[in-house]
Amino acid sequence: MANDSDVSRAQLLQALRSLAGFLVFIGVAMFLPAGRLDWARGWMFLAAFFALTIPSLVYLRRTNPEIFVARSRIHGSTKTWDKIILSLLLPSMLLEIVLAALDSGRFHWSEVPAWGTALGYAFLALGYLVSVWAYRFNKFAEPGVRVQRERGQQVIDRGPYAWIRHPMYLGGLFIAASLPLTLGSWWAFIPAAVGSATLVLRIVMEERTLRDELEGYRAYTERVRWRLVPRLW
Repeated sequence: MANDSDVSRAQLLQALRSLAGFLVFIGVAMFLPAGRLDWARGWMFLAAFFALTIPSLVYLRRTNPEIFVARSRIHGSTKTWDKIILSLLLPSMLLEIVLAALDSGRFHWSEVPAWGTALGYAFLALGYLVSVWAYRFNKFAEPGVRVQRERGQQVIDRGPYAWIRHPMYLGGLFIAASLPLTLGSWWAFIPAAVGSATLVLRIVMEERTLRDELEGYRAYTERVRWRLVPRLW
């Protein structure tokens, strides 16, 4: 039987293979609509994505290797309504990239200035930081919404969860806002806004599930009042 280090090493290698495949997919989604391979913004984004992802994977492998199992697939018992939401969320992110590539890489419908690009990379880094911080403490962070009774799911109230109830989604919102800015397209904020609104809807629906089905979650909402942004919502 493999020991824990062997398992976590295999999980990390699988995550690296998935990352390589995702980079290829994103590269095609960017450079094909851009119509050229010398699109500097596209290469800069890929470099930043890679530079942020690799240390994040290494850190999580050391601090919470179970997250690789949790994030590896969408479980069959994921709520039906969440499968519908995911079918909207994922295309909206892809559309951000494709629209930005068409705009900034090919047709130049709009122009994001240098300060906007810098802000975009700050959002990207902040989104990663918040997300990885959440993954560090939450081994139950599957991509789909369900209560994981077979894994003994419990309420997580440490790390960022001591401040807000959905830090992963906050990180996702920062990343969604970063794409139009880093890739240089104001028009890409349209699918970013649609995706962000869908994510907020998912929070509302997920909260209902957790209140009804996860023991201790109602009490947690009384201790941690804010879903996404302290003193706002």
